[in-house]
Amino acid sequence: MLKSVILIGGPQKGTRFRPLSFEVPKPLFPVAGVPMLQHHVEECAKVPNMKEILLIGFYQPNEELTRFMCSAQQEFKISIRYLQEYAALGTGGGIYHFRDQILSGGPEAFFIMNADVCSEFPLPEMLNFQKEHGEPSSFIILGTTANRKQSMNYGCIVENQQTNEVLHYVEKPSTFVSDIINCGIYLFTPEIFQHIGAVFQKKQQDMLLDEHTNGNGWHRAEAIRLEQDIFTALAGQGKLYVYKTPAIWSQIKSAGSAIYASRLYLNQYHKTHPERLATNKDGGPRISGNVYIHPTANIDPTAVLGPNVSIGTGVTIGAGVRVRESIILHGVTLQDHSCVLNCIVGWDSTIGKWARVEGTPSDPNPNDPYAKIDSETLFRDGKLTPSITILGCNVTIPAEVIILNSIVLPYKDLNRSFKNQIIL
Repeated sequence: MLKSVILIGGPQKGTRFRPLSFEVPKPLFPVAGVPMLQHHVEECAKVPNMKEILLIGFYQPNEELTRFMCSAQQEFKISIRYLQEYAALGTGGGIYHFRDQILSGGPEAFFIMNADVCSEFPLPEMLNFQKEHGEPSSFIILGTTANRKQSMNYGCIVENQQTNEVLHYVEKPSTFVSDIINCGIYLFTPEIFQHIGAVFQKKQQDMLLDEHTNGNGWHRAEAIRLEQDIFTALAGQGKLYVYKTPAIWSQIKSAGSAIYASRLYLNQYHKTHPERLATNKDGGPRISGNVYIHPTANIDPTAVLGPNVSIGTGVTIGAGVRVRESIILHGVTLQDHSCVLNCIVGWDSTIGKWARVEGTPSDPNPNDPYAKIDSETLFRDGKLTPSITILGCNVTIPAEVIILNSIVLPYKDLNRSFKNQIIL
């Protein structure tokens, strides 16, 4: 039997996702019409013999999370539980802390995946690869190819090209090491806990020897990072292998990367969920490219939507509205002839007639097949980096106003145009 563990982090993370993460935990933010986590759960549920999905993080159990788990359990007919850490324990510390829960029932292997990645999740392929490579207790990292410059922003993997064994692993190196990067999706056997346990023991001993620890050492010994503490040590020991995927993959660290991930998933829907893609119908709006529209949205037939647009529940879109490369969250009203390009429009916001809300896309270089999305810094040379425009929840944009490359915090009632601003 198999299990899956999804690491969902907690409220101190997701700062690059503000102001959107104020309203909903980042893993539940809708990407291509469904919560980010649902893409993971759906793929895990398809794997034969998958018995349980565990979510590990340090969010307080909340209504949204409970609601998501209940509806996902019913829809995918699989047990889903949330295990709450008492503090941020790192990618390895969290699974070590809950090792008894993960190992209960005796799974022969389990997947670990980060919640903030967008992927095709080639889980069956990783299982087959594990059977063919190394000993039965070997561990598998999902890898993909990045370009030389961007690879240094990720965990880099040097492999033996004949056997795919990981010979060397470096997290975010300062010089070029390899163009194969870690995708944040792993397949482990229970033996991994011996390796994490050894790191934990060593950390505890180091802390006892170090007299300067002032009482909070226990927490620090439990904080273990899979990448730096485990993979770096396991590389070159015949235990760790990389399965390289040519399929889609992206991180979802910032709001701009959510729009890019939405585009990747919408494109996938042709294969996986054609029913989620809107089509041109008589009396309906004009659809160009891949668009997801929730059935409860009310859209004027003269509106033009797409490509890469996702429309949430209860959205109202007036006559002549143009929306492109954007995520429109639930309860939003776009009044007649407004224009929304490269934006995320927060819950229950209103954009007035003839207003224009526009951002600058932060897409990877389309001419480089290995380019990834850059993790944008918010400021460069003291100025706000031009990126997508984000409106928090309950923002009101008046008629005939232009908002460009700006971030607007929740509950703002704007009265004029803005450009390259964070509106607090």
